Amino acid sequence: MIWLRSLAFTVAFYVWSAGIAIVMTPILLGPRRWTVGMINCWSRVVIWLTRVVAGVKTEFRGLEHLPKGAVLVAGKHQCMYDTFAPWVVFPDAAYVLKKELLMIPWFGWYAGKGGNIVINREGAASALKKLVRDAKERFARGQQVLIFPEGTRGKPGEKPDYKPGIAALYRELERPCCLMATNSGAHWPAHGFIRKPGTIVYEFLPPIPPGLKRAEFMRELESRLEGASDALLASGI
Repeated sequence: MIWLRSLAFTVAFYVWSAGIAIVMTPILLGPRRWTVGMINCWSRVVIWLTRVVAGVKTEFRGLEHLPKGAVLVAGKHQCMYDTFAPWVVFPDAAYVLKKELLMIPWFGWYAGKGGNIVINREGAASALKKLVRDAKERFARGQQVLIFPEGTRGKPGEKPDYKPGIAALYRELERPCCLMATNSGAHWPAHGFIRKPGTIVYEFLPPIPPGLKRAEFMRELESRLEGASDALLASGI
């Protein structure tokens, strides 16, 4: 039964995604806010499909910890779902994305028009400078900057490898860093089409205040983000 529902969801997901992407292509010629609105609509329907077809609910906790307006968010990354489900709780999110994703037709076009931040992971120091510069520009127009510190998806419970980008943003932006824990990988595996019924939770934790030294900040970030994510996985929901 699970594989049948998963297959039905996969078909519905790609039909919906391809359909809206193609039909709404003309909005790419309009203001950026049109694209932001379309992405938000697409995300809401995907969340609905995930619940109704695949039997996987989505829950957002700790929204009271998200400041209004521009904010830096560091999120745990376990599956593709993390890259679009949280869209519905941010008025205007700017995800930090690897440049290769912009090569994907339609996805890349919408991602670029929507105001996301693109990085070259092989660019070392120059990539970090561009990341900080772009994040400051997004903050100036009131966007929320969401970065996955590991840079890629990790299996649930796997030892993380946090990259330096989040530390650079925390230091240069001089803002609190909000944390987004999740158990998404338990229900939406990184590979394959099986979707396991249950509840995907995105839990926003109290922010880390600005001003910590780099090593202290990274210890605090990893300890709290991994601890909360592990607790969600252990809950078995």
